[in-house]
Amino acid sequence: MAFRTLCLTSALALTAGTAFAGGHSEMNFNRVASFPTFTNMAEGEDTTRETSAEIISVSEDGNTLVYSDSPLGVIGMIDITDPANPAPMGNIVLDGEPTAVSALGGTVFVGINTSESYTAPSGHLAHYVMATGELAADCDLGGQPDSTAVAPDGSFVVVAIENERDEDLGEGRVPQMPAGYVSIIPLDDNGMMLCDQQVQADVTGLAEIAPEDPEPEFVDVNANGEIVVTLQENNHMVVLNAAGEVLSHFSAGAVTLEGIDTREEGALLFTDTQTDVPREPDAVQWIDNDHFVIANEGDMDGGSRGFTVFHKDGTVVYESGTSFEQAIIQIGHYPEERSGNKGVEPEGMEFAVINDTPMLFLLSERGSVVGVYDMTDPAAPVLKQLLPSGIAPEGAIAIPGRNLLAIANEADDAGPRSHVMIFEYAEGAASYPHLTSAGADELIGFGAISGMVAGDDGMVYAVNDSFYAMQPTIFVIDTKEMPAKIVDAIRVTREGYPAQGLDMEGITLDGEGNFYVASEGRLDRGVLHAIYHVTGEGEIAATIPFPKEIMAVERRWAAEGVTRVGDTLWVAIQREFDDDPAGFVKVLAYNLETKEWGGVHYPKTAVDTGWVGLSEIVAHGDWMYFIERDNQFSNSAIKAITRVSMDQMVPAALGGELPVVEKEMVRDLRDDILGFNGYIQDKVEGLAIFEDGTAWVSTDNDGVDDSSGETFFWSFGSVN
Repeated sequence: MAFRTLCLTSALALTAGTAFAGGHSEMNFNRVASFPTFTNMAEGEDTTRETSAEIISVSEDGNTLVYSDSPLGVIGMIDITDPANPAPMGNIVLDGEPTAVSALGGTVFVGINTSESYTAPSGHLAHYVMATGELAADCDLGGQPDSTAVAPDGSFVVVAIENERDEDLGEGRVPQMPAGYVSIIPLDDNGMMLCDQQVQADVTGLAEIAPEDPEPEFVDVNANGEIVVTLQENNHMVVLNAAGEVLSHFSAGAVTLEGIDTREEGALLFTDTQTDVPREPDAVQWIDNDHFVIANEGDMDGGSRGFTVFHKDGTVVYESGTSFEQAIIQIGHYPEERSGNKGVEPEGMEFAVINDTPMLFLLSERGSVVGVYDMTDPAAPVLKQLLPSGIAPEGAIAIPGRNLLAIANEADDAGPRSHVMIFEYAEGAASYPHLTSAGADELIGFGAISGMVAGDDGMVYAVNDSFYAMQPTIFVIDTKEMPAKIVDAIRVTREGYPAQGLDMEGITLDGEGNFYVASEGRLDRGVLHAIYHVTGEGEIAATIPFPKEIMAVERRWAAEGVTRVGDTLWVAIQREFDDDPAGFVKVLAYNLETKEWGGVHYPKTAVDTGWVGLSEIVAHGDWMYFIERDNQFSNSAIKAITRVSMDQMVPAALGGELPVVEKEMVRDLRDDILGFNGYIQDKVEGLAIFEDGTAWVSTDNDGVDDSSGETFFWSFGSVN
């Protein structure tokens, strides 16, 4: 019951769009810019190499971001004097793998891993001047560093020496020697390291789990100079003083989670329970001198999926339970492919006081979301916003003096490159999410939205694609709300059971309260290319398979949209079939009365990189509208709405020459997407046009699998 109450509190705060405490008018964080890390490479470098923004910090003046980039073996710097236009400042090449950065003034401490093996760990703490890249000092750490932190008064720097385990050895379990420890290095009045006074704090013998082999994961320092340390694999917390003496220590404990998804079966079913899941915390942040908060990633036995506030004496002050994950579910960012492991996987975090409000920024690594919490009362955090990050947010830094937040996103191999994203806290409404199921009668997860159609009274109907093949669904979206709201989920069934295996890519109305759905087949999986007549309750009433003339030449990339004009259903085919000339795709026509098939040819836009295809088709007035797109991200050549006059849509019989229609450009959607200050998504797939011409467009977030999870759902006005 407690968890349910917490979820409702979070949903209410987000739905209401209330201001943060402090008597200010409504203020929110909104993304103002995204910086791709590969642009920090020098001229002439191979920018196709992997690069990554991981842990991030900021100079004292708030104008220079610095981040660790493990794949390149560098730290990168970004000029954010104008936060809406971040500029590259280049990379500093290191002699090993950077694991963490912590800025002090105009300098930065960098933990560098130089280990030859898991059993022979080594590393050092380097101190660089940001403006010049000069190495000011270097301290040997005697082991493999993980995280770093600088005391608020600048009196010392602390490093978690993890000496991490080999995950391929002994089932990836501790103990695996040598043991880790905590290194504390005093700083002089000029902020320079006093390496010869380094303290190596012993944290062995404390945890119940593998006490001989602690693996310090994350450190933070409060205003009293007290150090809190997470021992993730040991599921333990330690509080030290600046001399390295243990002030307190205790187990991070366990949680019981109800209403979660623990199976990766292509459906969002939040009906499972996990009992006594170890929290196994990753990041930790002090929120005052007595309380700290941990991000419960759940590394080995976990999947604890939330965060916990502790008093430094070990008392649990607040437990989030499933509330953070459920809020992420409601905005379509739940990573189904992580259900069997750690769910949304909270990992990184940041804490700062901005505009007199203490704020926690909690990073969901797998949901690619940042939760913004008002921490005025440590015993009752309030979720105020969910921010969209790039893929796999790893680090965050707040800049209170400038009302800014920067997020480092490490994934660089999923299509879009690694990015640092910048958010500004200012007056105005939150621009994200665009679409939510918060407030629905049940917990509705969604994602991979493909086709759409406009109904009555501002309602849009949208379908998910084969990512959720075990749970094909028609979502009912109220566009009169802000953000637009999913108010119902109609499950598509066959004889009362889920119509598993469908790849629903298009939907249209039949004029009698029912739907026609176009499914893109996969013959190698026994799935037909077909149109399905679906009742308003979701039951498949009839199947219209593609004709033999199409099945003889079909390819995998087939139906991507369907629309109805009188007695004719028109189906957009994504890419060429075997009998199509290069650069032309079919638009099929099926007459519901005569049951005859025909088609026309649509000329695609030629591009230099990737492929181009159709993603949607909508009949409106005297025109047939299409979404034409390539499969590229920020280097995209086309994401557009085009149209063809209806008098050209005269189908010829299949098997012979098809008439070629002439298209015209309606809108370049790349400009719209760039207006969201992220990067261009590859899959613009949904278009719905109301009777008055108002158009709504959506993107397919690929079920949050190798995707940021963002669903852009917006209207640019009328197509008339």
